[in-house]
Amino acid sequence: MESVSKKTTLVPNRNSFNTYVKVSSMDFEAQNKLAKTFKSLHIPGNPLILANVYDGAATKKLLENNTTKAVATASYAIAATHGVQDDELTWEQNLASVRTIAKVALKFAIPLSVDIQDGYEDLEATIRSVIEVGAVGCNLEDVNSIDSSLRSKEDAVARIKTVLKVAKDIGVPEFVVNARTDILGFDDGTLEDAITRARAYLAAGATCAFVWGGMRGRGLRTEEVEGLVEALDGRLSIMMSLAPNILTIPELRKIGVSRISVGPGIFLTAMRAFGDQVAVMLSQ
Repeated sequence: MESVSKKTTLVPNRNSFNTYVKVSSMDFEAQNKLAKTFKSLHIPGNPLILANVYDGAATKKLLENNTTKAVATASYAIAATHGVQDDELTWEQNLASVRTIAKVALKFAIPLSVDIQDGYEDLEATIRSVIEVGAVGCNLEDVNSIDSSLRSKEDAVARIKTVLKVAKDIGVPEFVVNARTDILGFDDGTLEDAITRARAYLAAGATCAFVWGGMRGRGLRTEEVEGLVEALDGRLSIMMSLAPNILTIPELRKIGVSRISVGPGIFLTAMRAFGDQVAVMLSQ
């Protein structure tokens, strides 16, 4: 495949009113076509399958498989490569890794989606940076990273709209938002609450709703995934565990989800293999 070209463009200089600076940017028309392709891959019953990456080497290995349709990052794994916890990852650290990953993905004109956590303090600047490096989609959470509180539904909706407005203004109106709700991780969060939020996020322009059931959450049971698929017309994103006795890709496909990822699952598997090999070497 041909690589996506770059060009020089003018963008507002945020430090000086009514002046502009030159930056090397993506060809946004070509980038929007890539975003449109990425969006089209989210099909209920024929889901997009994402093996989340965390550095250039993992991305290259992923793209060596010619069945790869898209690349997505995992913030947890990227944080680990920087030696910090997921909730300690700064946008500067995240972006540094994303730049490396994007360089590999763009050589193959493969869509890239970036896990931007909650978008950080300056959401507009975050999205501009994400698009500038070549991404065509993002994960956006509804938990405020500053105090780990759940944002109101109205605030979360407004932030989704902000992302899409910035993307449209730049020239990538087909930008894909995978809107994540963590409401099941809070004591009073119910599945109905998750459905209400997910529907609101989809109505705001998100391509998919990601109902998170891990970490602080309790996980999703099969009947709950089925209920979410029915309530959201299949526009559901699921993070699949690589542990045994968990819903498999064929099972999730049959239920009718639109998107399947593994988050840091492959990274953790790789690190276990690394540790095992180290143990063998050092025991001799």
